[in-house]
Amino acid sequence: MKPLHTKVVAPSSALGGRERLQAGVELLSSWGLQIESVPDPARHWGYFAGSDQERLDDFNGSAELWACARGGWGAARLLEQGWQPPGGYLLGFSDVTSLLWAQQAAGINGAIHGPLVTTLALEPAWSQQRLRGLLQGNAPEPLQGSGWGGGQACGTLLAGNLTVATHLLGSQHCPPLEGAILLIEDVGEAPYRIDRLLTHWRLCGALHQLAGIGLGSFEGCEQAADEERPGFSLEQVLRERTSDLGIPVVANLPFGHGEQNAALPLGLQVELDGASGRLSAA
Repeated sequence: MKPLHTKVVAPSSALGGRERLQAGVELLSSWGLQIESVPDPARHWGYFAGSDQERLDDFNGSAELWACARGGWGAARLLEQGWQPPGGYLLGFSDVTSLLWAQQAAGINGAIHGPLVTTLALEPAWSQQRLRGLLQGNAPEPLQGSGWGGGQACGTLLAGNLTVATHLLGSQHCPPLEGAILLIEDVGEAPYRIDRLLTHWRLCGALHQLAGIGLGSFEGCEQAADEERPGFSLEQVLRERTSDLGIPVVANLPFGHGEQNAALPLGLQVELDGASGRLSAA
């Protein structure tokens, strides 16, 4: 593998322990990547991995891969501070959605929605090899989910955390949605909150611009049954909020906060099949 010059950056929450960070760095190094800098895990400012300026400074200099260490919260504050896409590959997910989407909105290629440095070593082997292949310039293998209907569509791949992406709507950091294949995931949000987020997308017309929707893991988003306070299941909410759009919808794609987080290159032209449940490069 080409020895990509790599910087590990911490744009979001405080890192905490060193073990998972070190495991991710060692795995990247084993691929032949040249790790040039890693933030101090002990660095923090409140619940952030350092002050806004310190986290912004992580992106100084040049690199071919900017690998984000952890999600949580804080990346969007860097956009407020004038963060500019550094060029090259930018890897991460969850809170890093803010930076991935800002890079895509700026028309700069290289954003990869995929494992963080602190989660990479926990990924199954196929997911690790998928990311490695993307960094080598290979086309991604198709992903298989569950088709919820709506036919087939081609469009530009856009992936992100639903909560984080919702808070980018209406800003200059939101990429074009017209004709996009949007892949979303989330963690720790009750069904009514997912309902509220998707309703916002509907009210502002964003959901109706899409060519297709892919749903990843929604870890911890189910609500326990309560006979005294009836509600909807997560699947009922997702189906009801997307079934009338007339576009393909595919659920259970292996990406997000679950046990599998397949790397997804933003900007790739893809095809989504609502019958077979298949996502593939166009």
